[in-house]
Amino acid sequence: MNQQPVWLDNNPENIEFPHPDLALTEPDGLLAVGGDLSPQRIINAYMNGIFPWYSDGQPILWWSPNPRAVLFPEKLHVSRSLQKIIRKGVYRTTLDQAFEQVIEHCAQTPRKDQDGTWITDEIAQAYIRLHQLGLAHSAECWLEDKLVGGLYGIALGRVFFGESMFSHRSNASKVAFVHLLDELKKADYALIDCQVTTEHLLSLGAEEIPRNQFLNLVKVHTRPFLNNNNNNWLAQYNN
Repeated sequence: MNQQPVWLDNNPENIEFPHPDLALTEPDGLLAVGGDLSPQRIINAYMNGIFPWYSDGQPILWWSPNPRAVLFPEKLHVSRSLQKIIRKGVYRTTLDQAFEQVIEHCAQTPRKDQDGTWITDEIAQAYIRLHQLGLAHSAECWLEDKLVGGLYGIALGRVFFGESMFSHRSNASKVAFVHLLDELKKADYALIDCQVTTEHLLSLGAEEIPRNQFLNLVKVHTRPFLNNNNNNWLAQYNN
């Protein structure tokens, strides 16, 4: 087992990652350090079950934890209390109407076991660029005209890779998540990558699966993305 993460260079023509099996067990899933946040490299990361997560003052850190938190759309759990909130129309939901605002609010919400934000300016700009390319998407929850909850992530093929969510009102992020899942189910999505397990996600039906199983599912269900881009998706995202 690899005892140190692999260092990546900034060569834009070399966006390959080591196999996730080389990831550290402590900290769980740390695989590589360095590189850049070009669209090509980020897409390649997700296609291989890897995602960036680091704080200000750190180099870019790339992760592939084992086990992996996922949610299968057909297993979405909506509690009776949440169903009641949705039926009452307490909140208004939208998709891709406030992507940059969602990023900004998520940056104010620390991840599990992390005190500060992981959404640096560099990360925010990278995902805004992916949104402009039609790959990153957001779901929003509004109370009248105020954004009170939401989430964002990347859609490739039949997989949605969730990145972060926030909530400024009770159940707001859950309402946004259910709205997104409803749309993903209509579009025949097969898998939601939740990355890191939280009680919040478990309450919605998320579960943990072995990394190898996750990698196999990603390989199968991102195939439509490759096919739609004529197996030359890199060329489409060259600057």
